[in-house]
Amino acid sequence: MTAVPAARRARPDAPRDPGWRPSLRMARASMRTHSLVRVGGMDEVGRGALAGPVSVGVVVVDAATRSAPPGLDDSKRLSALERERLHPLLARWAPAWAVGHASNDEIDAWGILVALRVAGLRALAALPLAPERLLLDGTYDWLHRPVPAPREETLFDAFEPVADDAPDELVSLGPAAPPVDLLPKADRRCAAVAAASVLAKVERDRLMARLGEGDPRWGWQHNKGYSAPEHLAALAEHGPCHWHRRSWRLPTGEVLTAGEAVPGGEAVAEGTGLAAGGVDVLEGPAPGATPVRD
Repeated sequence: MTAVPAARRARPDAPRDPGWRPSLRMARASMRTHSLVRVGGMDEVGRGALAGPVSVGVVVVDAATRSAPPGLDDSKRLSALERERLHPLLARWAPAWAVGHASNDEIDAWGILVALRVAGLRALAALPLAPERLLLDGTYDWLHRPVPAPREETLFDAFEPVADDAPDELVSLGPAAPPVDLLPKADRRCAAVAAASVLAKVERDRLMARLGEGDPRWGWQHNKGYSAPEHLAALAEHGPCHWHRRSWRLPTGEVLTAGEAVPGGEAVAEGTGLAAGGVDVLEGPAPGATPVRD
């Protein structure tokens, strides 16, 4: 069994300042200030992983939304069991929510910041209720970065293919994103953002566990594609597989492609995805890319 590295373990015993308990105060203040009916909280997970997609969650709240379920916090401050317990509660609590993904191939092709926007737009497109404004964790608005036109059909069914003769300039892959308010530490202060982080984390963790079933050497059921010592050791021995981000600085070795049998195991999963608001992670082209560090 692959151990979870200490750096990636949740710290439920870490002190939690009551003043940082996620609430709806920020969301309600935004609705009052801008005369809005609905606002959304958005957060990303998987940005620093070595394998798998980057995922973005969005949770929509309105004036009638009640206080969030007890125990909600930034997903990084919760154990896996706490996140799994909260997932169905948050799914019922939020008027609308969705998780979008950008695959490892897209991260390699476009870089992590553009991939974040692609994932965010896919999450927004999957919502049954559109927010009029978003509360975004952090100090940088990656959601409104331009997205490059792919040279092949889009990788997700939620979007129309770009025409074959599409120019190389940047085009949008989805609906225009609403305005955002940047809120540092929003995943600890804003209930909508914290809920988005938990939902995205659980959905991505489940996907990585499914991908790990096809190649158990990586231990993704435990490390979820992050740089655990056992994951790094497997990379050094075997090299990256189809689901690794090959533009990252990974140890070199044999490269396994989708569908290729793993010695003593099953074939690498092909087309494995995660249904979240109607959006699946699918296989796609892996064009050359400039190395990107998260």
